[in-house]
Amino acid sequence: MTTPATIQEGATGVTVRWLQYLLVRRTLSFTDIDGVFGPKTKHGVEEFQRGAHLTVDGIVGPATWSALGGDGPEPPTLSENSRGNVVDKLQRALNEGRGDFAPSSNPVLAVDGIFGPHTATAVKGAQHEAGITSDGIVGLQTWALSVHAAGQVLADLCGVPGPGGS
Repeated sequence: MTTPATIQEGATGVTVRWLQYLLVRRTLSFTDIDGVFGPKTKHGVEEFQRGAHLTVDGIVGPATWSALGGDGPEPPTLSENSRGNVVDKLQRALNEGRGDFAPSSNPVLAVDGIFGPHTATAVKGAQHEAGITSDGIVGLQTWALSVHAAGQVLADLCGVPGPGGS
């Protein structure tokens, strides 16, 4: 993957969403993945730049993208009919997270690697608990759900590569 374009306050769209996701994965203190590079995103970038010993300017150029791991792979988007190992891990995480980051009323899922209606219901429950759009689709905002006090997000539990491939 190539380094994304330089962005700053005022930018919108998928590149901003990617930035916001990476900020969550790196700092665990930034939570809005809305695609709008506003004051909160700028502050998150500046905090990251300060901690990474970069020029603190709130602009995400090549050095900041590199430090964030912005040239790495994005996590997969999962929805009904998705299949595979990541779905299997998602199902395990949702089962283990019942009563924690997912409602205890969530269905107990068959861990079969097939994203069916029960998995969608469980995802919606976790999304609702987190106060994000409950659409049953596992995208950047859902992958970034905090799942443990130890600072993990859902992507960590499912083995989805983090910034820099970690």
